[in-house]
Amino acid sequence: MTADYVDGNALAGPLGEIFAVDVSAAVGRCASCGLAGPVASLRVYGPDPGLVARCPGCEEVVLRLVRGPDAAWLDLRGAVSLRIPLG
Repeated sequence: MTADYVDGNALAGPLGEIFAVDVSAAVGRCASCGLAGPVASLRVYGPDPGLVARCPGCEEVVLRLVRGPDAAWLDLRGAVSLRIPLG
């Protein structure tokens, strides 16, 4: 695996188009290794054909986001949970 990634803050804009809250501050838990941390700590690869976010602990895929002209596909199967602060 190469180090050609940026941190999870790169997801703030694209996810901000879908959610009404800043998801980069949300705390997720990796389904593979159990590591919990902010979405901003994920290692994000992309942008084409979409964004892939990997766990900084085990490097498993936690999140995939692909955007088309009229829809977005969000795959969170690599996350056990996502705690989003509302206040």
